[in-house]
Order: sequence, then structure tokens, then C-alpha cells
Amino acid sequence: MKIINSLLILLLVFPIAVHAQTENTSYDEIAPFSEGMAAVRIGDQWGFIDESAKLVIDFRDDLVWNTNADPGKEGVLGIRYPKFKNGLCMIQKLKVNDIPFYGFIDKTGKTVIEPEYLNITEFDHKNAVGIYVREAFQGQNEIKLGVIDYIFTEVVVNTNGEIIWPICEREHILTAKRRYETPELRAKLFGDDLLIFKTKDNKWETKKLNSYL
Repeated sequence: MKIINSLLILLLVFPIAVHAQTENTSYDEIAPFSEGMAAVRIGDQWGFIDESAKLVIDFRDDLVWNTNADPGKEGVLGIRYPKFKNGLCMIQKLKVNDIPFYGFIDKTGKTVIEPEYLNITEFDHKNAVGIYVREAFQGQNEIKLGVIDYIFTEVVVNTNGEIIWPICEREHILTAKRRYETPELRAKLFGDDLLIFKTKDNKWETKKLNSYL
């Protein structure tokens, strides 16, 4: 009787164990490997596995991806799936008027560049280009509510999150939810040190970043 009971227990437990293993290794999407890690998706959440298929960053809903990504666009709109570049992966957080702001995590999943950008490139090189948002307190209005202006600056930022060169201030960016569109970047990096950017009169200029460091 004891033997029969043991067999019954094994038969009951074994299918459950197999089912659990299948759930843990079945994904809706697996992205290509980059820097030894690949993003894996279940529903609207992504995590990361290493080259042994071990889940090394748990599933989360703040990683940046676009089903209809446009690879011709610089910045967030061109990102098809999450990936690490120069040790950093982009995240997003809803902030002012539920508008997404963008930052980065490292390979441990820790936020190392706070979501303070309305648009930003991945770190294809040792730097990235982004539109940084700074709050400027303007005092109180007639009903004693604080008045805050937002200042937008297109900048070059390094992997430590340090702004190494302010390219130009950006105007006419609306932060009203109903009218908001992700602002396009006007600058682009070629290699680690060469930057090209569009001026206010729609001309293109180039700058060597190492001359400003």
C-alpha cells in the first residue's frame, strides 16, 4: 500500500513540475542577444535572460519597446525591443501629465540614469543625445499655487548620466496630454566624438565633442 501511495504521489506531482517548467521557459517573444543578454516578453512585460537561458532581470513593465518601431527615427520611436548597449537599457516612467520620460537601468536592473528625458537615443556609442527637462519654479499664482515652467534642452549625455554638452534649448514642446507628441531629436552622433545637429535656420553643423570635455 505504501508503494502504491508513493507512485500516486509521483504521478500527481510530476505533471505539475513539468507544467511549471514549461511556463517559466515559454515566452511570447525573444529578442536577439546584445552584450550577453536577450530580452524576453510575456504579455506587455519584458525581462532578460543570459546565454545560459537563466532569467537575470525579472519581468517589468517599464522597458521601452514599440511594436511599430520606425528604424529610421532617432530615439525612443525607433526602438523595437529592449536591449543593452554600453551596459545600459532604456526605461520609461509616466510623469508630468502622464507623459513618458526616459532613463536607463544597468545590468542588475538598477536605475542609473533617472527618467528625465522626453526623447533620447540608446548608447550606441559612449554618449547619447536626449531632450533633458528641467523644472523652474516661478513663484505662486493668485490662488497660492506654485507655478512651474519646464525648460527643454537637447544635450549630449554620457553613460554616467552626466550632461557633457548642451546642444541647444528646444522651444514649442507641448506637455498637455491631449496634444503631446514625442519631440524629434535634431542631433545625431557619428562615432564617439562627432556630433551633427540642425540649427534654428535648418542648417546642419558639426562639432567634435572632445574639444568640449
